[in-house]
Amino acid sequence: MRTSVRIEALTRVLCSLQGRLLAGLAATWLVIVGILLLLAWQYGKALVDEVNLEHLRDESHLIADGLTEKVNRRLNALARLEVVLQGVSPERLGTFLENSQVLMEWFEGIMVTGPDGVVLADWPVVEGRAGLETAETEYFRMLRRLRRPYVSEPFVGRASGDDLVLMLVPRFDEQGAFAGVVGGMVNLSQGGLFQWLERSWLGEEGRISVLSASGELLFHPRRPPSVANGEAYNGLPALDRALGGWEGETVARGVDGESMLMSYRQIRPANWVVKVALPRQQVRAPLGDYLVTLWWAWLALAVLLMFSMRWLVRRLLEPLHRLERQIAQVGAGERRYLALSTNMNELSQVACSFNRLEHERLLALEHLQDRQAFLDAVLGSTPVGMFVADLKGHVNYMNPALLELLGLDASCGPSEWWERIHPDDRQGTEDMWRHSLRTGNDFMRQLRFNHPGGITLWVEVHASQVRESDEPLGFVGMVKDITERRQQEALQRWEAEHDPLTGLLNRRGFQRRLEEALAEYSKTGTPSVLILFDLDHFKPINDEGGHALGDEMLRRIAQVVAWEVRRSDHVARQGGDEFAVLLPSCTLKQAGEIAESLRQAVSEVTVVNENKVYSITLSMGVTAFQEGDDAVETVLERADAASYEAKAKGRNTVVMAAPYDESLIDSPW
Repeated sequence: MRTSVRIEALTRVLCSLQGRLLAGLAATWLVIVGILLLLAWQYGKALVDEVNLEHLRDESHLIADGLTEKVNRRLNALARLEVVLQGVSPERLGTFLENSQVLMEWFEGIMVTGPDGVVLADWPVVEGRAGLETAETEYFRMLRRLRRPYVSEPFVGRASGDDLVLMLVPRFDEQGAFAGVVGGMVNLSQGGLFQWLERSWLGEEGRISVLSASGELLFHPRRPPSVANGEAYNGLPALDRALGGWEGETVARGVDGESMLMSYRQIRPANWVVKVALPRQQVRAPLGDYLVTLWWAWLALAVLLMFSMRWLVRRLLEPLHRLERQIAQVGAGERRYLALSTNMNELSQVACSFNRLEHERLLALEHLQDRQAFLDAVLGSTPVGMFVADLKGHVNYMNPALLELLGLDASCGPSEWWERIHPDDRQGTEDMWRHSLRTGNDFMRQLRFNHPGGITLWVEVHASQVRESDEPLGFVGMVKDITERRQQEALQRWEAEHDPLTGLLNRRGFQRRLEEALAEYSKTGTPSVLILFDLDHFKPINDEGGHALGDEMLRRIAQVVAWEVRRSDHVARQGGDEFAVLLPSCTLKQAGEIAESLRQAVSEVTVVNENKVYSITLSMGVTAFQEGDDAVETVLERADAASYEAKAKGRNTVVMAAPYDESLIDSPW
């Protein structure tokens, strides 16, 4: 619950103008800072790479110059020794080498060979080295061919097992002919040739490497020489170029795939290559750290600026808040117009525009109130019930005439109006009203309304849609009381189909019901039976007692017949003393029982005139609907024929029209 409240409060703050301005300023600040940092990173990387490549070039120059000097010193020392050994016999070479002890500071050992490559002497003496054949070695062939100082490829010493190189100078006799070589062995791991490089500092990941002409590693501060395992740093494009004699700086991938800044320099006397490398990650790390620090500094500055900008924005938006409060006061009726004092031209223009619109609104409101008063007077004085509904169908106004007609008061809701519609008419009225709302067509319907006084009114409702500029505004309706008219129409319909003397159906009404029953029989096969009967001995009543006595007898007979038949049956006086009974949904057997009951009941009806009692009997013809009956005349003729047959048989009897099943009727007469 608290979390949702906090989120809602934060949403309100961010959705306000002040919150949006501050959020926009913060976003703009972050975007600008981000762009500046990105540009600084991009340009800084290039600048850092350039500066460090310059640094690597200087470092590689210093290292290459230092190694060149050390190699030259050793080669020069061997050259001086070669001069001393000229003319010395092979037997005395060992003595001279022993006396050259000072050279042992630079070399692990010294050897002298003859022109045939056989080792004549060595110092210190190593068993088996004197007399060793070297004519087929790479360095002897190279030196004999070039006849200038040469440094061999690294190899593993047989005695020490260390990685060694031979620095060699050629020997010449008095005639200048090649007389062999003088060579000094340099230990790559323990000698002083590369020890000073171990003290060189190029950062935690900086690398200084010395490689031979074949690419074999001679020196690396974090890795021993690779002669023993045959490791060679070839196959890299930049290194291949350097082994071919190129010098310079480049950016390339190292053997481990890491991007490196590299500088290559040649050590010409030894035909070696110096490689100085720095990982790009190490070079750029200070720049990245600086930019991260700068980012946090700018972020802290942004937070401080947000507080100051919040205060400034609140000051700037204060006139807007005053405008908001005054507009709320105008809406509440506490003031009529805005009175805003501010130097912000935009807000002043808004206030002026609002005052102008408010003035126009008040004028329009007064005009509408006048029109409303006029319309209320017109609607209130009209005797016709009228109502107004919106486009959703809600009745929001009923004039006094309508309220009086329906027995409602002005406070009643729309639901009470609908609830008082007769249940049999309510659903149809609602469907037609929704159709009019949806299509805009006129609504016209006659319906029954339950008046609060306990009576049921028949009303006629007619509503039309009101439009202005082709835009629907609502509905205006008129309600008329048609109760008396409906009652008159109902009475007229009743009189048109009923006998005024007996209240039974007349020939016209009975004919319609007979047609309906025959149509139902043709459609569904529902059985119905028709009974026609005449009154026996009715003429003496009229002749002796007069028409008044005859009419009284007819009324009594009609009453008895109506009592004896079912509520669903139809009884009619066809004219004179002829009567008819229609028995819907009735079998012939049931009809026979009903006919017998009628005959017996009517025979007990009497009238008295001058102490004389008159009674009558019935001659009844009965027929059921049969297949092939396509008109009511056919059924009437069949029943009429049966009635005449009953008279012919002596009256006071029931005759079933053929064909029929005699087992269905058990007649005692």
